Amino acid sequence: MSKHEKHHKEEKPHHNGEKGEQAVPPAAEGASNPEALIVEEQPTAQAAAPVPEAATPTLEEELAAMKDRYMRLMADFDNFRKRQIREREEWIKRANEGLLADFLPIVDHLDIALGKEKDATTPFVTGIKMVYDQFVATLEKNNVIPVDAKGQPFNPEWHEALSQVPSETVPANEVIEQFRRGWSLSGRLLRPAQVIVSSGKPDAQ
Repeated sequence: MSKHEKHHKEEKPHHNGEKGEQAVPPAAEGASNPEALIVEEQPTAQAAAPVPEAATPTLEEELAAMKDRYMRLMADFDNFRKRQIREREEWIKRANEGLLADFLPIVDHLDIALGKEKDATTPFVTGIKMVYDQFVATLEKNNVIPVDAKGQPFNPEWHEALSQVPSETVPANEVIEQFRRGWSLSGRLLRPAQVIVSSGKPDAQ
């Protein structure tokens, strides 16, 4: 074989679709453009923005908050204790109210007996007076105080009017006479006083 024929066999073209065009492998194409192989990851806006951290309370702030809660709790407990004491005292007073009211007619009768006796020096009157004083002292010890209405303006909340009569000397709506003494329990009315009220000066007719 001649050198010319051997040269033609070695230069035999490789066809890839079209005649005369040499196929380029993908790796070779990428190698020719190195920038195409480098892909940079761009950070998102959410990842780029820093997240603010929650403010952590200091030790002094936590101590102040705990102290404030403690003071509020103690104040509530003190108010509850005082309210319980008041309610208990009111309950005791109301429980004894009926018993103390039952003693009042006895005191009334002793008072009437002392008023009927003219001689206050007799042993009988002295004995009645001692019993009467002991009853009144016991009532006052339990906050039962007598209410004397004679000479006072008529008060329908504390007085029970039995009648109304004219008077030359006593102004209208003033108590002329007290028929039965009234009593109060710890500032509250226990029994009204029975009184006679003046209607003022009589008419000329």
